[in-house]
Amino acid sequence: MNKFDLQKLRDLPIEGVALRLGMKVQKHKALCTFHDDKHPSLSFNISKNTFKCFVCDAHGGVIDLAMQVLGKDFKEACQWLADEHNIIMSEWKPAESPKLITHDSKLITTKYSKYFARPFLNAAAHQFLFEERKLHPAVIRWFRINSWTDRQGTSWLQIPYFDINGQLIGVQNRKLTTQHSALKTPRFLFPKGSQCSIYNLPVLKMLQEEEDLWITEGCSDCWAMLSSGRKAIAIPSATLLNPKDLEVLRNHNSKLRPQNLHIFPDNDAPGERLYLQLKELFPQLERHPLPEGIKDFGEYYSKLITNNS
Repeated sequence: MNKFDLQKLRDLPIEGVALRLGMKVQKHKALCTFHDDKHPSLSFNISKNTFKCFVCDAHGGVIDLAMQVLGKDFKEACQWLADEHNIIMSEWKPAESPKLITHDSKLITTKYSKYFARPFLNAAAHQFLFEERKLHPAVIRWFRINSWTDRQGTSWLQIPYFDINGQLIGVQNRKLTTQHSALKTPRFLFPKGSQCSIYNLPVLKMLQEEEDLWITEGCSDCWAMLSSGRKAIAIPSATLLNPKDLEVLRNHNSKLRPQNLHIFPDNDAPGERLYLQLKELFPQLERHPLPEGIKDFGEYYSKLITNNS
């Protein structure tokens, strides 16, 4: 793990990390989980992105907090942070995962198009996509989602990324299996060479003048949004927001009226940060808050379908 990867993790908003760790944060304070705390004695310094307990003297940064709360070592805590916040760690090179060997889009298409020409969904993929997430089969077919199982028995979704013209530019692998043997690998793997930033870019060419466009956070939220009948793109992580992709959005933004750009940000600190970044670039962006206790739009959609069935 190189210093740039570590810096991504250390820059995560510490209060957002605390919330994902199950801590209740109010006015930059929380009950300390490292001793029998009756009154909030753990304080967060958001300018320094650190924490400190003024009773037991537990202190540190983002990685330290994850290590101490989860009881994990440094490497395991870093992996958990990357998984929970959808951060790409450049060093990971799993032996069982298909690898992109070049940035040349023609070679990528030649090597990987066979995986998505006739996508196959195994039992774990069916369970996740249709039983748990309640997604529409036509949407999954549109996205050409594939699945595979490695030699350790770990099941993965294989998700293609296309540029605005439908050219295959990258692959994301998402772990589905939760047995103990699979816990040693990250939940998300972007093989070397993948260009995975804004997801579902081809939909921009299908966008009619003055039609709504929804921005989601992560592929599964995008699948849910399309299953609900809306046109959507996804930004898998705020760390992936780059000038080239933003320029693509700006070019298509001319089709949109002020009320036609929407977002359901995740109910956490990273979601709030992504919304604020996009709001600065697109002032007309309209925010739609999720109900209290709902993490993301994918969870909201699946519960809505379950309650209505």
